[in-house]
Amino acid sequence: MNQEHKVSVYDMIKKMNLEEVIPEINTREIFINQAEVNRPALQLAGFFDHFDSNRVQIIGNVEALYMKEVRKDDATEGVILERLFSAGIPCLVYCSNLRPNNRTKYIAKKHGVPILISQEKTSAFMAEVIRWLGVVLAPRISIHGVLVDVFGEGILITGESGIGKSEAALELIKRGHRLVSDDVVEIKRVSKDTLVGSSPAVTRFFIELRGIGIIDVRKLFGVESVKMTQNIDLVIQLEDWNKDADYDRLGLEEKYVEYLGNKVVAHSLPIRPGRNLAIIVEAAAINHRQKKMGYNAAEELYKRVTGQMNEEEE
Repeated sequence: MNQEHKVSVYDMIKKMNLEEVIPEINTREIFINQAEVNRPALQLAGFFDHFDSNRVQIIGNVEALYMKEVRKDDATEGVILERLFSAGIPCLVYCSNLRPNNRTKYIAKKHGVPILISQEKTSAFMAEVIRWLGVVLAPRISIHGVLVDVFGEGILITGESGIGKSEAALELIKRGHRLVSDDVVEIKRVSKDTLVGSSPAVTRFFIELRGIGIIDVRKLFGVESVKMTQNIDLVIQLEDWNKDADYDRLGLEEKYVEYLGNKVVAHSLPIRPGRNLAIIVEAAAINHRQKKMGYNAAEELYKRVTGQMNEEEE
């Protein structure tokens, strides 16, 4: 299901190594829910229409110099700061080790808005905080499946409960590949092209095998057998063999499954006694990588066959 997410200002302080100017404000109880940031240049000039007040506000050299100029008129500065800090902003970050004046600190404390200091240049800090917020606040869902890293490709294995997803993952682990998550996979949409999968903390690195129980993959196979996160590149959908079904035998046309608005290439894999799922998944991963590098075996075979037919007709 879809999950709304937010992150506390305290978490951002620790991640970005920021200094707190007003430490008595409880930043653990103030949350950020927007990945974008804002430099309040127009707001400092008194224009607050369409102000993105729920974003992290960043002060750089330009804004600091302008505030210093406005400071010549104490009444104007006070009015602008009151409007800025009363708008509900989560925090105000000064970059390049710039410092607020006493009036700014007083009004910020009055409205319970943290003021933070970064040693980084404005552009560098903005790029890093946008990247970080984009990941921690990314839209996300949780699905039933198994996620493994096979030759560097993120393979999401889905299917009905008991069909053999965990057993396939265990065989892949024994063959040197890495487990990301079993049973529940948390998927984040970090960009329009990228989905990142991970495991819930409570079940991380555990696999459930019917008839045996729970096993700890990291303890049994070592830390090289597990991974915290992985981009999702390919979906393998396991299903019971149906002799009347029309399964794709050539692969000329890609099929897709959609998560959070992003499409991922998907293959339906019928389960039948005697089929080695781990080897098939390995082959699918390598074939998918080959396609991304510009080579499609199905298209190559099709060209050969049609070329031979044309030669025979001539």
